[in-house]
Amino acid sequence: MVCKSLLGFGKQLLRIKVVDCNAEESRLSRCLNTFDLIALGVGSTLGAGVYVLAGAVARENAGPAIVLCFLIAALASVLAGLCYAEFGARVPKTGSAYLYSYVTVGELWAFITGWNLILAYVIGTSSVARAWSATFDELIGKHIEHFCRVHMPMKAPGILADYPDIFAVFIILVLTGLLAFGVKESAMVNKVFTCINVLVLLFVVVSGLVKGTIKNWQLTEEEMINGTNISTFNLTEEESQVWKYGAGGFMPFGFSGVLSGAATCFYAFVGFDCIATTGEEVKNPQRAIPIGIVASLLICFVAYFGVSAALTLMMPYYMLDKNSPLPVAFKYVGWEGATYAVAVGSLCALSTSLLGSMFPLPRIIFAMARDGLLFSFLGKVSSRKTPIVSTMAAGVLSAIMAFLFDLKDLVDLMSIGTLLAYTLVAACVLVLRYQPDQPSLAYQMANTTDESELNESVSNSDSQLGFLPEEDEKCTLKTLLFPKNPNPSRLSGFAVNICASVLGVLIFTFCLITVLGGAATWSIVCLVLLAFSIAGITAIIWRQPENKTKLSFKVPLLPFLPVFSMFVNVYLMVQLGKGTWIRFAIWMVLGFCIYFGYGIRHSTEAVLAQSGTEVTRNGYKQTQVFNGDTMAPEKEAFLDDEESDARNPWNAEEGDP
Repeated sequence: MVCKSLLGFGKQLLRIKVVDCNAEESRLSRCLNTFDLIALGVGSTLGAGVYVLAGAVARENAGPAIVLCFLIAALASVLAGLCYAEFGARVPKTGSAYLYSYVTVGELWAFITGWNLILAYVIGTSSVARAWSATFDELIGKHIEHFCRVHMPMKAPGILADYPDIFAVFIILVLTGLLAFGVKESAMVNKVFTCINVLVLLFVVVSGLVKGTIKNWQLTEEEMINGTNISTFNLTEEESQVWKYGAGGFMPFGFSGVLSGAATCFYAFVGFDCIATTGEEVKNPQRAIPIGIVASLLICFVAYFGVSAALTLMMPYYMLDKNSPLPVAFKYVGWEGATYAVAVGSLCALSTSLLGSMFPLPRIIFAMARDGLLFSFLGKVSSRKTPIVSTMAAGVLSAIMAFLFDLKDLVDLMSIGTLLAYTLVAACVLVLRYQPDQPSLAYQMANTTDESELNESVSNSDSQLGFLPEEDEKCTLKTLLFPKNPNPSRLSGFAVNICASVLGVLIFTFCLITVLGGAATWSIVCLVLLAFSIAGITAIIWRQPENKTKLSFKVPLLPFLPVFSMFVNVYLMVQLGKGTWIRFAIWMVLGFCIYFGYGIRHSTEAVLAQSGTEVTRNGYKQTQVFNGDTMAPEKEAFLDDEESDARNPWNAEEGDP
């Protein structure tokens, strides 16, 4: 009895959401096009970091080889981007990584992903708003900071900020109102700011090519030491006593410095995933989302590469300022007036980054509330078809965070949420590509037959459709390495599920030992054994037959690209400090209280199961009424057969309303 109860509880935690990808109606306004998505991705990703990050990494980690840092970081980010792009083609619905996890690995993992994405976007919104406020305040002489420090000090060091940032709250509330008013208007504002930002960065790149010199990539250590002048050099007297800026040349800190810089630069490409939350607001999402993700990452890489190259050509890398490298570089080459253009670009970049953080947050909350995992009132939609309640809730929460907290100690929590989402999306792509097709005949009949005919036909057609394994198919090493069936079977799909789970544990263990074990003998032995195990399991997955379903985009080089993406993301996660993991645990305890106290009983899948509206055979759902809305026959999220294509209104031209 106890075992049966535990088994039922486990099944509840791993409930899979079945998404109707052919639903004609969306509760949100479908008004965005591909260019809107590219602008949203570029604006969210190409934030103020491009004006700061290049100087810090070039000076302390890589020198002129920072261009290689951005290249490596871009390649690692593209791995995650490709996985998101495939899911955007498979599941064109609002929810991003939360929804992708729900349709693949189950409800509990979906809630964990969505809950951490909420935290990441809230902290991102609040921290960017405070940065916007500080940048603007710097331009006007720090009058806002002085007023708040004098009249509204908060004396709680280590808990609250030194003073409440009223201007940051004002910025968040204004953008919240814009997002609540309409997604099309928000996209227009984002496009304007993104274009200005890109033009400023183009000016920086051209300036670097005009005023720069290749000699700054060929400096020797003697030239650098002799050229150091403490009165004009960006070093403190204490720092100047010990030379720690490499041996000169293009790669002054060696290849290890390049890898260290690439790990930092990886976070500069975070933000493209906001595109995946627009599935129900974009025309032809199965085409637009993959194009938007890949194109935005490519544009961001070109921008980062160009700015970092221009910066290190204009000024020797060891003289770069860590906090404001571009104004100092322009002053170095005698173009002080260009600092005003940099200031304008910086504010535009902060504006688009802020909008990029605020845009996906209410959509994640809306998707989770619509599925019943969060409180249902958060899923209400306005007459303009925007998620009004979740938008207002997200804005108020972000404003409170920006008003009270400094957030510097919480920024690393953004990384955990984002990297966890990247890891799960890569694992989900790995799993879904090797699963058998569900019988499309059942879907075809779902629109023409009643429930009894469907059940009988599905029952009689299992053997005809060939998606089930043969009766004598057994799980042996030979069948795993040399499968006879050219199409995925239940056995091969189950084997990939198990292998992917074990692979995740092994990759986490490998990365943990890499970070904590150092060069000890036991550590090296364990790493070698784990490396062979990971390679062996990856080979088993590689040998399984792939699903041949046609999609508008598929990740190439399966299973190697998703596995490598999982490795990169997990390695960066274990690099985070102990304090960050403790805060992560506290946030998860709060989330589990909500899930086990509310979500597990009120989720849509739970309600459907309890009301007996699910067809008991093979998991197919009939047309049913839920919360007053008629639901069309459910299709699996990852099917795109010819019959469903013919009925899918989302395959219309991008310009259609």
